[in-house]
Amino acid sequence: MKISRFVKMAGLAGSILFSSLSFASAVNIAENDVAIHGYDPVAYFTQHKAVEGAAKYTATYEGAIYRFSSAKNRDMFKANAAKYAPQFGGYCAMGVALNKKLDVDPDAFYIEDDKLYLNLNKAVQKKWLEDVPANLKTAYRVWDGIETLSVADANAEE
Repeated sequence: MKISRFVKMAGLAGSILFSSLSFASAVNIAENDVAIHGYDPVAYFTQHKAVEGAAKYTATYEGAIYRFSSAKNRDMFKANAAKYAPQFGGYCAMGVALNKKLDVDPDAFYIEDDKLYLNLNKAVQKKWLEDVPANLKTAYRVWDGIETLSVADANAEE
């Protein structure tokens, strides 16, 4: 009897842990765990624009599926994913500076010191660009506190 109860309790604890992890994502993913709305992260660096990726060219990194416009871009990503993956898990960089986890518009991007930053939209990006060094400093400090929070928890009003 005691073993049966222990197994049930362990199963319950495991399911609670699993469910909490599934909702707390350090990477901004959409349906089917696709990052950046399916846009090619390497293209931001090589073509200097947002380019949609294709489902036939994919790679995974930190629990997210990234799509690429070519096999060459996919292979470049696989060789150095940390270089090409967006900062702050692909959440809006300005949002992170404001202690929030916000979605992004793949066309609202900025590369600074060979790192990719995305923003909610062009209007938010304009605000971000007003003082990139200060916004970066704040965002990196804040990210340590919200990285593992769920979107709901990170965006909850205090």
